[in-house]
Amino acid sequence: MDWNGEMVEQIESHWRTRLRPRLDGLTDDEYFWQPVAGCWTVSRRGASTAPLSFGGGDFTWDYGERQDPEPVTTIAWRLAHLIVSVAGSTAKHLGGPPADLATFDYAGTADGALRQLDDTYDRWIDGVRGLGEAGLARPQGPAAPPEFADAPLARLVLYQIVEVVHHGAEICLLRDLYLRRTLNPTTP
Repeated sequence: MDWNGEMVEQIESHWRTRLRPRLDGLTDDEYFWQPVAGCWTVSRRGASTAPLSFGGGDFTWDYGERQDPEPVTTIAWRLAHLIVSVAGSTAKHLGGPPADLATFDYAGTADGALRQLDDTYDRWIDGVRGLGEAGLARPQGPAAPPEFADAPLARLVLYQIVEVVHHGAEICLLRDLYLRRTLNPTTP
């Protein structure tokens, strides 16, 4: 069995037929929409109210220590999370350009974020495709947190697939709620 081919086909099918088409037409209003007060988001530099704010450009990404309950996050926040986590993984393990949440240039528009997402996804899936069986089996090594250094790279790829599906579904749900917010007068 070609495990690399199976992994690539599964995420490519999801990306092409389910997730990416659902992101077409994303507006800036949707991108920044806060369904509840106190959402974490992507903010113009200096405007964030989160405990921490990362970024190297005009916009920063909200962050903080774990909270109970966890803050609700916007589509902007979730896209930024996907972009930087997938890009960072690609840089460390698949030869992509460096990406660090502290210095990343977060997008201030929906179109900009979707371009970043597409570019990051294309580099990542090409890198995964190029791993083959031997690449999936090799240890993650010193670029990984110490507890995963000996784990096969396949574990990281599978984790990234889960992240894309998980956060992609959340983004789609937020779009659904945004589009229907006027049906419920109590929704902001």
